Amino acid sequence: MCGRYELHSHPGVIALTFGLAHPPDVHARYNIAPSTEVPIVRVNSDGHRELVRMRWGLVPRWAKDPSIGARMINARGETVADKPSFRMAYRRHRCLLPADGFYEWMATGHAESARKEPQHIGMADASLFGFAGIYERWRSEDGEVLDTCTIVTTDANALLRPVHDRMPVIVPPEHYARWLDPANADVADLIAPYPSEAMRYHPVSPRVNSVRFDDASLIEPVAPASGSLEADHEPPPHPPEQESLF
Repeated sequence: MCGRYELHSHPGVIALTFGLAHPPDVHARYNIAPSTEVPIVRVNSDGHRELVRMRWGLVPRWAKDPSIGARMINARGETVADKPSFRMAYRRHRCLLPADGFYEWMATGHAESARKEPQHIGMADASLFGFAGIYERWRSEDGEVLDTCTIVTTDANALLRPVHDRMPVIVPPEHYARWLDPANADVADLIAPYPSEAMRYHPVSPRVNSVRFDDASLIEPVAPASGSLEADHEPPPHPPEQESLF
């Protein structure tokens, strides 16, 4: 799964990487959490790429209650084309979520004393990359409009398997156009683990457990299993529970 990530690249780098006409109005965020607004890249009605903001946690257009989005921060790649919550967005509303890294919590120590240690995961060359995402527009009965998105996930690659059995789908830059093109339905091959040799991870401070902290120190390496959580640190975030019909 993917429940926290970070984006700190310069807006100019984001524009060049994702083929935007202008640098976007974004600022560095080191602890991006579900239910907050996140930047996504999509193709607009004119056929041009644009960066817009949407709430992370997809609300299907048929949903009666938008709170369902809290349980829809990820979409399993194996079923995204078929599940009622995701299939229309997968066909018509694919997007990319720019990221410099994401966090996952790795069990350390013996079973009786195991604890979760946060890991920062990214590219081996520290380059910017794009998560595969889908988005949707929801309207309430009284006309309220809510734009939301989710991150597509797949099996972990060999590098990340000791950390977690799932990972976000990362789209190779040469396939951005394919993924973003709503007229192209032939993208199932892109839902695959990213090559292990292109990635790396390292332990980071348990401060990332709390959304109250959002600064560059969160991505700095720390010594593995370097101590217990401090009193003002929250426990690792729990994965959202998704109902079986999704």
